[in-house]
Amino acid sequence: MPDNPNSLAFALPGQSVLEISGPDAVVFMQAQCMNDVALLADGQWQWNGWLTPQGRVIALFALLRRDAQTLWCLLPDFPAATLAQQLQRYVFRAKVKLRLRDDLHVGGRFAIAAQATMGEDAASLDLTTGDGLRAWLIATTPFADDAESQSRWRASDLRHGLPRLAADAEPKWTPQQLSLDRLHAYSVKKGCYPGQEIVARTHFLGQAKRGLVLLESAQPIADGANVSDGSRDVGTVISTAANLALAVAPLDATPATVDGHAATALPLLDGLAR
Repeated sequence: MPDNPNSLAFALPGQSVLEISGPDAVVFMQAQCMNDVALLADGQWQWNGWLTPQGRVIALFALLRRDAQTLWCLLPDFPAATLAQQLQRYVFRAKVKLRLRDDLHVGGRFAIAAQATMGEDAASLDLTTGDGLRAWLIATTPFADDAESQSRWRASDLRHGLPRLAADAEPKWTPQQLSLDRLHAYSVKKGCYPGQEIVARTHFLGQAKRGLVLLESAQPIADGANVSDGSRDVGTVISTAANLALAVAPLDATPATVDGHAATALPLLDGLAR
């Protein structure tokens, strides 16, 4: 990497890396993931995810192609070890190795980084948007804890419509309900993958009636809180950062309260799509 990855950086606890390697690595992930892995060139990354056969999001992640036989899956919430264990059931005779990279550490930095800059056992993924510089970092050396920066990082994720799903949450939401089209995180043109029929049908029939809404309240907001329009419950909070929250709600709803406390709907910021 061109500079010290720990400079101005801080740890992102709970984030992990899964390595998928071997001659069939790209083909295997193309068949399992909801986005078009085959479009990635060496050094490129995309938002991607793994779905249930019913089209519900199990895990959302960044997928980086290091070379023709090596992919890194950077998971902000879902444990890499669990994803490896679940994907292993579908390897069969494919020449693929799934490896938890517990020797790697994930951090963040509010500064510019070249798109998917890579070194040996290291990478930086640029998350810069119109409202600020940001980079995801992967390195073999630990990053320092910084609670203020960690809170700011999570709030930025939510403001840009990146749902942070609890690792132990039951898969409940489709990519459309999580507004993942905003991140270009799924494809309706590639071949089959788990849940593809549901995703494609929803897309082509225009049946997505729910999506993400960003809410702000004077009170801290809890995961799972009910969102009301003042007369009835219309949505559910799925991600929080202090007094900010992402909720899934009808696209035509006007949220007014969260668990009885007044809440204001804010516009989601653009720029995080890759």
